[in-house]
Amino acid sequence: MNIIKRFGMVVLLLLLPMTATACGAGEQTADGYENASIEHAYEHWQQGEYSPIPFIMLDVRTPDEYKQGHIAGAKLIPIQVLKEHLAEVPKDKQVYVYCHSGARSAKASKMLANNGFTNIENVMGGIEAWKAASHPVVK
Repeated sequence: MNIIKRFGMVVLLLLLPMTATACGAGEQTADGYENASIEHAYEHWQQGEYSPIPFIMLDVRTPDEYKQGHIAGAKLIPIQVLKEHLAEVPKDKQVYVYCHSGARSAKASKMLANNGFTNIENVMGGIEAWKAASHPVVK
């Protein structure tokens, strides 16, 4: 029995780092969402479909800003119309919200949290911080 318990602890310790890098590592706000660093969002984005925690990248900028460069695979729902398109945002996935520099994404994250979404991460610094860290964007 002791061997089984030890084996279980080893498995748990091996899996813990994978889940820690996937979500829940940001600063929790009073508004019900987390602030995620660029590196945290990038690490999760790199896992792609192999991530143990399903996620989406939600771009809340304008269509013109999106065309100038966005994170590959990101879903565009401008903050101006987000309230009318809440059904398009999955509640069963981690949602990384970003904009140009972080202000609109914070407002969008608060809106999502106020509408029952629980897995929301505001990407601090937005696409500008993403590009400054030399992470890829597509046009």
